[in-house]
Amino acid sequence: MISSTARVAVNPEGETALTREQAWQGLVLKARDARLFLPEGLCSRCEIVEESATHFVREVTIGGTDLREIMTLEPRNRVTFFQATGPREGAIVNELFEDETGALQLRFYCYLGLRDKEPGGAEEQAEQAQFDSDTGYKAALQSTLKRTRELLAEGNL
Repeated sequence: MISSTARVAVNPEGETALTREQAWQGLVLKARDARLFLPEGLCSRCEIVEESATHFVREVTIGGTDLREIMTLEPRNRVTFFQATGPREGAIVNELFEDETGALQLRFYCYLGLRDKEPGGAEEQAEQAQFDSDTGYKAALQSTLKRTRELLAEGNL
């Protein structure tokens, strides 16, 4: 089992401040079209194939791997990505919350397994190390907020 968590301040000193609503809009855009947020060429396809009042389903190709994800949105609070197909199974969550000082934070956490791999085996250990590294999900959160600021500056948020 892979269990990872990371958190970053939404509005670090020196950056254009985002409101909770703007940060939320960025998370929704990322869920709807990963191509806007991932390095160019990494995500070659992102299609919404089903949508309801409670969730939507997207099919994406990231790094050459096809995935099907069920996305649930808890407005202005949390986006959950359920990995329905692909090499991983489980859930990835992006959550907005205020810390003890009232500062807006963005948290990532996940509980995942690798399909057809030994639980706790070498492959899972490697994924765990990647998620927890400096280039893992903390960097992804910072990148998401950076891209959200860019979209806001362009008038596309």
